[in-house]
Amino acid sequence: MADTGLHNRLFAFESDFGGDLRCIPMAVRRKLDLCGRKLRLQTWLGWGEARRRALLHWPDDGAGLAALIEALAEETTPLPPAHGEPWQGSGPLPPVVAAATAELGLAVDEGAWASLDELQRFALLKLSLPGHGRHNLARALAEFGLADQGPIR
Repeated sequence: MADTGLHNRLFAFESDFGGDLRCIPMAVRRKLDLCGRKLRLQTWLGWGEARRRALLHWPDDGAGLAALIEALAEETTPLPPAHGEPWQGSGPLPPVVAAATAELGLAVDEGAWASLDELQRFALLKLSLPGHGRHNLARALAEFGLADQGPIR
């Protein structure tokens, strides 16, 4: 079950593009993963700001996600819905996050990972994947209070 209160949050590290929603915010990306839909950035950018903002504020409960699938069926590609993903629980720190933070000279311990909410874990995992600039990962770590844990020993 999805955490409540996560469906419309914009992080500070998203502020460069969050005002007019030029990029797909993490809260929207999480909803898309939860309902098993792939939305191309080109499609997102083709929508007006009002529609993008409506998707940001779309609820992420079961009924909301079912309605989102229906609303986006023509404009998205189906994927398997997220189930049992590392960001959905407070299990062990995913190796991809450990490796990406190590590249920044930082370490996130298991307790810190477990203390994050689902959207924060989702963001760190997505920002740790290859192809993402590490500057937003560093900004997210700082925003979540993890950048001050010190360098890896």
